[in-house]
Amino acid sequence: MSGVTGPGTRMRHVAGTHPWIVGARPGIIRADRVGARDLAAGPLGCIISSSAEMSKIDTVIFDVGNVLLDWNPRHLYRKLFADEERMEWFLANICTPAWNLEQDRGRSFPEAVRQLILLHPEWEREIRAFDERWHEMIPGEIAGSIELLSTLKQRGIRLFALTNFSREKYEETFARFPFLREFEGVIVSGQERLLKPDAAIFRLLLERYACEASRCLFIDDSARNVEGARRIGMQALLFTGAADLERDLERLGLLPAP
Repeated sequence: MSGVTGPGTRMRHVAGTHPWIVGARPGIIRADRVGARDLAAGPLGCIISSSAEMSKIDTVIFDVGNVLLDWNPRHLYRKLFADEERMEWFLANICTPAWNLEQDRGRSFPEAVRQLILLHPEWEREIRAFDERWHEMIPGEIAGSIELLSTLKQRGIRLFALTNFSREKYEETFARFPFLREFEGVIVSGQERLLKPDAAIFRLLLERYACEASRCLFIDDSARNVEGARRIGMQALLFTGAADLERDLERLGLLPAP
C-alpha cells in the first residue's frame, strides 16, 4: 500500500475472480468529456468551476490507505526496534517505499522478500516481518472517514475504491475489514498491474464501471495521485483528515450542511 454499493444493492462475487471485483456496467468513456475542461483548481483544492458543476457529482472514489485505513510500517517496526533512528534508517534503506511500491505494482511478497534477503541477509528477521506481520501496520480504520462513507452511501452516491495495494495483502485486508465489501467496485493496483497516478488506472475504473470523469470526486492522501485524477477530468480532494473532508463534502453539496 503506498486505501459501496448504491441503495438496495450488494457486491456480487463473480466466479473465478477476486471477491472485491464485481460485474462492471457496460459503457464507454466519452472522449469529449475527459480532460475537455480547464483543470484549474478551485478553493477547496479540487476542480470546481461553478455551483452547477458541484451539483453534477454523483460518484465518489476513495483511496484506502491513510484515507480509510490507518497504514504505517512504523506501527510494526517500533515493536522491533528499540532505537527510533535505527528504525527510520531501515525503512529508508532496506524496506524502502520504492521496494514496497513494486508489491503494489504486482510483484508477490514472497518474491520481494526473497530478493531483498539475498541483498541484505543480516536484516532477514526484519525483512520477513514486513510480510509476515504486515497487518500490524494497520491498527484499524480511520473512524471519521468510515462514517462519511456510510453517510454518502445512504444518500445514494455511487462509491468506489481505487488503491495502490498489494494483491495478496488486499485479499487479507478485505477479509479483516467488513466496510470494504460495501463498495460498488474496487480497483487494486497489484491485481491490475497499474499504479496511481498513471492515467491508465483511472481510465480503467471509468471504463469498467461506466463512470463519467466530470461527475467523479476522487479523494486521496497523495498530492501526486490527486493531480493524476485531475488530469483525466475528475474533481479531486487531498485528504488531510476526516473533519476537513466532511467540511469539503458539505461545501460540495454531497453532505447536508450542519
